[in-house]
Amino acid sequence: MKERSPTLLYIYDPMCSWCWGFRPVLEQVKQALPDSIEVQYILGGLAADTDLPMPQEMQNTIRETWKTIQQEIPGTEFNYDFWTECNPRRSTYPACRAIIACRIQQPEKEPAMLLAIQQAYYLDARNPSEDEVLIQLAAEVGLDVEMFIRDFKSEACRDALESQILLARSLYVHSFPSLVLLQGATESRIHIDYNSSDIIIQQIVRKITAFS
Repeated sequence: MKERSPTLLYIYDPMCSWCWGFRPVLEQVKQALPDSIEVQYILGGLAADTDLPMPQEMQNTIRETWKTIQQEIPGTEFNYDFWTECNPRRSTYPACRAIIACRIQQPEKEPAMLLAIQQAYYLDARNPSEDEVLIQLAAEVGLDVEMFIRDFKSEACRDALESQILLARSLYVHSFPSLVLLQGATESRIHIDYNSSDIIIQQIVRKITAFS
């Protein structure tokens, strides 16, 4: 019986700042991988639903995280106007459900929807914790808005997100971004290097060679 080809799991959250910083290297990794290795996106769910304003202390912490990312990953851009022009909430589940609603309708547009959410948050000072922003983004990437709203607000969408979060936890992933290589029943953690796709590719090649 033929062994199933390896799968690289990317566990992330659309509103994870480090995932935004990792984006260029991730794209390089995806381009360098052979077609025989599937890349699968898994939503980890960073922050549950809430209508409460984000505490000022947490806002300050995230702003400092942005500065750290810009130091450690040169070229990463952030628009700090977000903190004065929006009403931040510590809630990323809506953005996660927007990704799932996109998958339901047009799964091939998930990368575009993810990028739209990230650019809205980090570059355009728009808040993806707000449903109306996510609906606008769905329209901008070419989704059917009525279908998106229906799926976005459905119990099936909530259940799908919960399943993704449970999958991430079953892989012992508690921070984002994370990479896990699946080979048969073997799960291998891939160390994230935020500035070098070559280092990540070398790890993947070594693990595949050792497995075979």
